Amino acid sequence: MKMLPLKHSVTYDGAVVNVYHANKGEGLPRHEHRYSHLTMCHSGRCVVRKEKGERIIDKNCMPLNLVAGEWHEIEALEDGTVFVNVFAEGKQ
Repeated sequence: MKMLPLKHSVTYDGAVVNVYHANKGEGLPRHEHRYSHLTMCHSGRCVVRKEKGERIIDKNCMPLNLVAGEWHEIEALEDGTVFVNVFAEGKQ
């Protein structure tokens, strides 16, 4: 999977919002954090793979909680996909 650069990062009232614009096959390779974060897809479709399975998400899905300490990866399934990660400030 091609590593995706961050498009926008905004910190607001204690939350960090990272926005990614991806084409098919791009995303965030397998990694883990010491903190949980939400992932949501605003355009296109993503597959979120994690220790306990995988899920395909799109704009109609509720945000997906990625649990602290579990590996995960996010890959765009379509060109023009936009996904967002949200976590508490100071957790990077």
